Amino acid sequence: MKDIKREKIGEMIHRLAAKFVHDESSPASLLTITRVKLSPTGKEAKIFFTTLPESQEDTALKFLERKTSEFKRYIRDESRIGIIPRVDFKIDYGERNRQRLDELS
Repeated sequence: MKDIKREKIGEMIHRLAAKFVHDESSPASLLTITRVKLSPTGKEAKIFFTTLPESQEDTALKFLERKTSEFKRYIRDESRIGIIPRVDFKIDYGERNRQRLDELS
């Protein structure tokens, strides 16, 4: 898959994931989609997120894992991506560490 096409699909999945999370999640915590990493073939998508408060990360991960098949249907219905990639939600520890560094400096 060409880099430009993969980048566009990644951006589309990021936008759709953010909207899906906004519509489906509870207001108990702020869940933010930080980035999407698409495999070179485009068959797998890792969707990274953070939460506020940080203590809600595990709850949010369980919620997203339960909603994965619903999210894949949402991608299919809201986009024109041919083959929907396998979706895997991950806590974005890199973003969390960057935020800590910003607080320290």
